[in-house]
Amino acid sequence: MATDTTSRTSFQSSDLSRSSAEVFAAAADHPVEVTRRDGEALVLMSESENRARNSLLELAAQLIAVSTGLEGTLAERMSDHFPWMLALSAEGRQTCATDILAAARASFATGQAHLAVAELTSWRETATALAAGLGRTPVEWLDEDVPVERP
Repeated sequence: MATDTTSRTSFQSSDLSRSSAEVFAAAADHPVEVTRRDGEALVLMSESENRARNSLLELAAQLIAVSTGLEGTLAERMSDHFPWMLALSAEGRQTCATDILAAARASFATGQAHLAVAELTSWRETATALAAGLGRTPVEWLDEDVPVERP
């Protein structure tokens, strides 16, 4: 029975020369530890994983800066730090602040950087769309089903 080598999280340094394809396949999927006899273990990961971790650290630094402020509400402090939030309504800014903090906590707790980064990106794109005027025009719904021709 074949085993799924991409689920392995640790390899010996000699595996890099003996079965590099296996090591690289696993590292493309998730960070892997490469143990060495003569030194500290190394971590091998994809560039996208590294960028996601760096983005999460940047977000953590920004959230710490925001949360240590003493003036105004959390949503006001976050709007000062993330000016795009000003395109949201007051209620939207509060929801945005709460959602971003919750996603960041989940990211830190699980080591899954994409949770916080995706939440922040989603809210920023929503603010950008609102600033561009999208969503101001009322949606006109059809009262009855209208058959359309098949493409």
